[in-house]
Amino acid sequence: MSETNHTFTEEIQITGDMLIATVKDLLHEGNVRHISVQNSEGHTLVEFPVTVGVVGILIAPVLAAVAAIAVFAADFKIVVTRETPPTIA
Repeated sequence: MSETNHTFTEEIQITGDMLIATVKDLLHEGNVRHISVQNSEGHTLVEFPVTVGVVGILIAPVLAAVAAIAVFAADFKIVVTRETPPTIA
């Protein structure tokens, strides 16, 4: 038997005042693999992979970058790539 992981993408519409809190929450979730922050026109402002075990070390610089971006716009879209739990195939 082998285990397979599947990924899926979701988009979250959010305002600038909730951007940092939402990214912080996503960083602490165990199934998030990639986060991309886009402006209201769909242009990517920042994107980064989320690696389990490295999250604690890299969270401060990531949140600082997100905070700097939140100052410049009111509406954002966060594109999150998640991994589903392994299934036995």
